Amino acid sequence: RGFLQVRMVVMLSRSLLRRSLARSFSTGKPEKIAMVGSGNFGSALTRILGQNALRHKEFDDEVRMYVYEEMVDGKKLTDIINTENENVKYLKGAKFTPNVVAVPDISEAVKGATMICFCLPHQFLKPIMPKIKESVAPGAKCLSAIKGIDFDDNGVVLISDLLRQGLNADCSVLMGANVANEMASDAFCETTIGYKIKENGDLFKLAFDCPSFKVGTVQDTVGVELCGALKNIVAIGAGFCDGLGYGGNTKAAIIRIGLKEMIKFCKTFYKGIDDDTFLESCGVADLITTCFGGRNRKCAEAFAKGEGSWDEIEKKLLNGQKLQGTITAKDVLLVLKKKKLTEEFPLFTRIHEIAFEGKDPKTIVEL
Repeated sequence: RGFLQVRMVVMLSRSLLRRSLARSFSTGKPEKIAMVGSGNFGSALTRILGQNALRHKEFDDEVRMYVYEEMVDGKKLTDIINTENENVKYLKGAKFTPNVVAVPDISEAVKGATMICFCLPHQFLKPIMPKIKESVAPGAKCLSAIKGIDFDDNGVVLISDLLRQGLNADCSVLMGANVANEMASDAFCETTIGYKIKENGDLFKLAFDCPSFKVGTVQDTVGVELCGALKNIVAIGAGFCDGLGYGGNTKAAIIRIGLKEMIKFCKTFYKGIDDDTFLESCGVADLITTCFGGRNRKCAEAFAKGEGSWDEIEKKLLNGQKLQGTITAKDVLLVLKKKKLTEEFPLFTRIHEIAFEGKDPKTIVEL
């Protein structure tokens, strides 16, 4: 009897929560979700969006996913996704719900969308932004899961700022310890959404949160985004250690130094970053999992073993995916050189020297 009473209370609480959220997010029409990007991580996120769109009445059932069209075994990838409910190239074996629709035209993919999520290599973003702005619904909200940074003559440029300016829209950020292949099997993990406007952060949390993907929120988009970008540089250093056959002690030292430089970089170039952000999934947790299981670590291990250039390794190991850590390492060093700060970031500087300046990988421990 006691168990039944507890269960009834839990069910009632959940019902009241759903009604409260519905009132908070009600705009007269359900939110229409679109995902720009269909790679490994983008597809893993879209699986969750598709499931939650059916689960919550706040969202339109259909979730559109922009897919750069390519041929797979003589068939268009979008046709395969839409008939087999699976991205057989980038997330093989993980099924989408049938309400996920792959669209090869960016304008059609985001047409009328009120919530647009971005998960693609950042170098491909700028050319498609004008078409996106023309097609989305007025007042649309954005979320970036893009792990990288840009730069201009003044220094660091955040991808979320590019989206805010290019689309004249609010932009939240999603980063966390989220290896896509593990997400595809619904293995439990956490992520962090950073927001500027709480209502939008809560709405994106509703869109992504599920039993296997627990979402935490913080009002710190800058800290969340920089953690997601900078940890890929550290993962390159961790991969060098693996390629050289160094043990866990050495890798742990690189991770510790890397975290310290991540925090210092954030505090050097931006004010107002919350120290607690580094303890969220987007911070230390994402750093750890990337240094042990991500694509940047994997490719850096091959590089340290002398298995080819970065382009050759990327082509051989990543099945069409792009390596982000090397690009971010270049961008960060340009900023550090411009500000004459390279000596204050010895690990970031050494990783660049090994990756692009011919320095021996063994010097990763000579900081």
